[in-house]
Amino acid sequence: MEALIWILLPGFTAVASGLLAWFIMQSRMEVALAQQRERLAESRGALDAEKQALGASLDTALRAAEAVAKREALENFMDELRVEQRHYTRENRMLMQSRKSLVLQERMYFRNIPLSDWIEHEITVEEGADVGRLVQDMTIFDKSVVSISDGQRTKQLA
Repeated sequence: MEALIWILLPGFTAVASGLLAWFIMQSRMEVALAQQRERLAESRGALDAEKQALGASLDTALRAAEAVAKREALENFMDELRVEQRHYTRENRMLMQSRKSLVLQERMYFRNIPLSDWIEHEITVEEGADVGRLVQDMTIFDKSVVSISDGQRTKQLA
């Protein structure tokens, strides 16, 4: 029996040592796996945060680009508008009187497409009156009214 103990004792010790080594290695692998999962979670969190920040900045940049494009399109459209203007003097003679009047005609165009019919204004002119000043005062389609880009520049400068 003593011989059997001496034979089984080294076998039992070997099995116990093997089990102990297996449990220790298993726990080391679990620790390494937990550390790797922790690093992976940190990396994913950093990537998600970066993705959200990039998405927010991209969204802001996209909105700014859209606003600039809309403003430029409107400015280009307004630059394409032009006013054709003509004026002449008309003299009406009634019996002994002669009445002189200034007739101003204006028409708005987009490129070469007329947007309105001729708009006509007539005002009586006194002798010696400045016709150029009267024409400038009578105009409907004033440059400041037609072109909003000039109005925006003066607001920005103020």
